[in-house]
Amino acid sequence: MKEMKFIRRYVSRHWWQYVLGLIALFAVDFVNTYIPEYTGRITDGLESQTIGMDGIWQLIIKILVMGLIIAVGRFGWRFFIFGASRSIEKELRNDMFGHLEKLSMRYFNEHKTGDLMAHFTNDLQAVRMFLGPTVITAFDASVMLILVLVKMIIYVDARLTFVAVIPLLLIMFGDYFYGKIIHKRFLEKQQAFSTLTDQVQEAVSGIRIIKAFVQERKELAAFARTNLFTKEKNLGVVRAHAMFMPMMDLIIGVSGLLTLLYGGYLAIIGDISLGQFIAFNSYITMLIWPMIAVGECISMMSQGMASLKRIVVIFDEEPEIVDGPDVQPLESLEGKIQFHSLNFAYPDQKEVSVLQDIDVVVEKGKTLAILGRTGSGKSTVANLLLRLYNTQSDMISIDDYPLRMIPLEVLRRDIAYVPQDNFLFSDTLENNIAFGVENKTKEDIYRAAKQACIHSNIMDFPEGYETMVGERGVTLSGGQKQRSSIARALLKDAPILILDDALSAVDTDTEEQILRNLRENRQGKTTIIIAHRISTIQNADHILVLEDGRGAEYGTHDELMAMNGIYRSIFEKQQLEKQLSEEGGDLE
Repeated sequence: MKEMKFIRRYVSRHWWQYVLGLIALFAVDFVNTYIPEYTGRITDGLESQTIGMDGIWQLIIKILVMGLIIAVGRFGWRFFIFGASRSIEKELRNDMFGHLEKLSMRYFNEHKTGDLMAHFTNDLQAVRMFLGPTVITAFDASVMLILVLVKMIIYVDARLTFVAVIPLLLIMFGDYFYGKIIHKRFLEKQQAFSTLTDQVQEAVSGIRIIKAFVQERKELAAFARTNLFTKEKNLGVVRAHAMFMPMMDLIIGVSGLLTLLYGGYLAIIGDISLGQFIAFNSYITMLIWPMIAVGECISMMSQGMASLKRIVVIFDEEPEIVDGPDVQPLESLEGKIQFHSLNFAYPDQKEVSVLQDIDVVVEKGKTLAILGRTGSGKSTVANLLLRLYNTQSDMISIDDYPLRMIPLEVLRRDIAYVPQDNFLFSDTLENNIAFGVENKTKEDIYRAAKQACIHSNIMDFPEGYETMVGERGVTLSGGQKQRSSIARALLKDAPILILDDALSAVDTDTEEQILRNLRENRQGKTTIIIAHRISTIQNADHILVLEDGRGAEYGTHDELMAMNGIYRSIFEKQQLEKQLSEEGGDLE
């Protein structure tokens, strides 16, 4: 089975812990089986008056020593086996997180955050239970069952053992059907939990929109439906367990009744002694745990295998963006960028071309601006340069190397990127700005913040650079988030800088200052500015105007104005909007 082959490599790293734990568990079970025998001997000795106080004390001391061995053994198997399962859980979580980081954007577009969170919580917990308590339960039940049966046959009576055990064998038939039912229902339960987690995560992330549109009742109703569905799936597992456990109790009760009737009869006719009868009842009591453990073991094993199957699906997902066999041993990038007949369609929408026949060369140290209406493909250019998606090998090159020949680590290290969403982590402003670099001093951070025109705002905060920005930077304004993201990119001081509509939320004076700082501090380095305002890009060395994914116009600001085409039309419209805004008017 694929799942067992997958988990075996984790278990093999901790084989010695499992061996020591199982040895300790065997010692506990082995010693346990002698206690009823010694109790029976004391009973028989007292009944026949063949044992004195010295003999009684010897047996009591043996029982106490066995109790000490049991205590130490129980600590041992808990320490080693539970410790191993916790370590494997940690390793699985680390490996799964690392694997997710390697997967392409397509995977995250197709899978919801809540579903992935469920894998890291409930699924890993079920796998840990499978590798810890399930192993202990299965081994303990098997060993205890064998040892107790041997003691019952040898020390007491084989006939009585046979009569008492026959009803217990019925549990094995129920186990088979119980395992199949619990596996299916637990898988449904985990999927329902994934949906619930995703809905909570989405609602919390969009709480401001929910409040702004007064949709609290609607969202609560939707959550209540999902919560009810999750409850029903959880109850499905509980019902299966509730049906199986009483059945086991009934069978155990029948076994106990047969023991009292037939065992009492054998004691009366003298085939077994009173002490043996008492010991046998103790052994029957000890058999109850293995019988109950069978059901528990099947339940935990089924749940663990269902969760393991969901986890293996993640690990089976192959990263699409990887270093190929023809990758070159490059140390760094210079900054020359070339698009050669660039065509691209997203993997899940292959029938719709996002970019078509783009031919542009950006020399090292130059600035390329990309302008276009919403949906024209501007951000896609940034995604392709960062190899978040793959293109044909010769369509994009940097420093005359096709993109796929450049090591991913070098490519993304030497490109500083400011995305549209300006994502900030729930951390301090200082750590957010320093996110992409290591060993940067506070002076370097301050310098980058000044270039992004955010330093004075940060210093106005009571805690300065130690200010916590909240989840996704919720405590900052749109302009502050943008400028913090720009500072993070500028701190990298990379050969290539991509600004994807990174100045849309700042005022024109701040925008002009940031652009002036870029021109002063990025001499000899390549910059790509994606924007919708011409004021942001008019001083660029070259401007590419996209229209429905095609390069409609290309040139300098003056050249494009002279064409009397799309660029000039956008420019005149924005100038009119600016004039009306200054006059206090409004566009129809």
